Amino acid sequence: MAGGRRLGRRFGWLWAAYAVSSYGSGLGFGAFPLIAVLVLHCGPTEVAVLAAAGRAVGALVAVPLGPWVEFRRKRPVMMAMDLTRFTALLSVPAAFALGRLGFAQLLVVSVVVAAADIAFRAASGAYLKALVLPEDLLVANSRFEATTWTATMAGPPLGGAAIGLFGPVATVLADAVSHLLSALGIRAIGGTEPRPVRPERLGVTGTRAGELLEGWRHILGHPVLRPLFFNTIAVNGLIMATEPLLAVLLLDRLGFAPWQYGLVFAVPCLGGLIGSRLARPLAARFGQQRVLLAAGVLRACWGIGLVFVRPGVPGMLIVIVVELGLVTCCGLFNPILATYRLEHAAPDKLARTLTAWSISSSAAIATLTALWGLLAATTTPRTAIALAGLLLLTTPLLLPRPKPSPHPAPTPT
Repeated sequence: MAGGRRLGRRFGWLWAAYAVSSYGSGLGFGAFPLIAVLVLHCGPTEVAVLAAAGRAVGALVAVPLGPWVEFRRKRPVMMAMDLTRFTALLSVPAAFALGRLGFAQLLVVSVVVAAADIAFRAASGAYLKALVLPEDLLVANSRFEATTWTATMAGPPLGGAAIGLFGPVATVLADAVSHLLSALGIRAIGGTEPRPVRPERLGVTGTRAGELLEGWRHILGHPVLRPLFFNTIAVNGLIMATEPLLAVLLLDRLGFAPWQYGLVFAVPCLGGLIGSRLARPLAARFGQQRVLLAAGVLRACWGIGLVFVRPGVPGMLIVIVVELGLVTCCGLFNPILATYRLEHAAPDKLARTLTAWSISSSAAIATLTALWGLLAATTTPRTAIALAGLLLLTTPLLLPRPKPSPHPAPTPT
């Protein structure tokens, strides 16, 4: 199993930095909408703008960061992005303490954090590929995935308790400190890292403007990455677009209590741990491509089940079962996808590829969330959730086709 394999002290520091940052983000999950409502007394429109614009504008701001990350040492970039997130998030409790906190500041901080998240993920993916052996990439990504789901399960309930005890900005402060600790952990990794060289210095023609789009060109021209790219952004966008609608359906229309709402999404996170633990042994037995395709198909089958949710305990069980199945498949799919992407992307385009992937995913989530909000407003939340579930059923068509087995050569007679 993945948990027993030792990947060395340097990976241990990277994993520890990732864990503390993930738990900080888990604690701070949903903090900005709460602050907007409870402190700034914003209405639904402003809260929606805060959620969508931060992600969308952050993705736009991150476009020039791809080449910037590509041609710099990755560990200093990761530390710089952690310190950027620390500074931006720390400004919120500081302004709150001074009585100067406003909606515009929340929006700017959301944009800065979203852009820094994208740059950090691009740098960390490229750095991980250089840090561990190729055969250990799936083990490392499985550990990151398990950490993500653990933080997702434990963080929001603890964050809610912290807000109740210490006030609405407490979790933002905890999130800020987690990024500072992450930067210190990354610094403790040590070691040397060669400085990447720009193609122009090697005699390869190209412009800085062209570098901005190089990640997308590489993805769209790659026979393996292209279908996975379209499948991933479609699935992530459709799943995330239904989250606010599901909140409205459960809390408003069906009368779920807040603790019930939290429970039906906390319990299924166990599936993420199960899926991430199964990723390596299943890939070793059946091959990465087969497991990736199977998990990609299975994760598309669960969303339609949310249409049948009802009030009370039966409704809670339906949501738990559906989300457990979905999260388990995602926990299996995600680390294999991350490994597959690192293995197939060109080494000299890796950071730009990961940046382009993250930007596109963020933009798709923001766009589909806005569209599904409009759809729910003109129909009903249940109708919008049903349409998303039906579209999810078609997403396996975007997955790469398995390579046919070569026919055996005819035996001479």
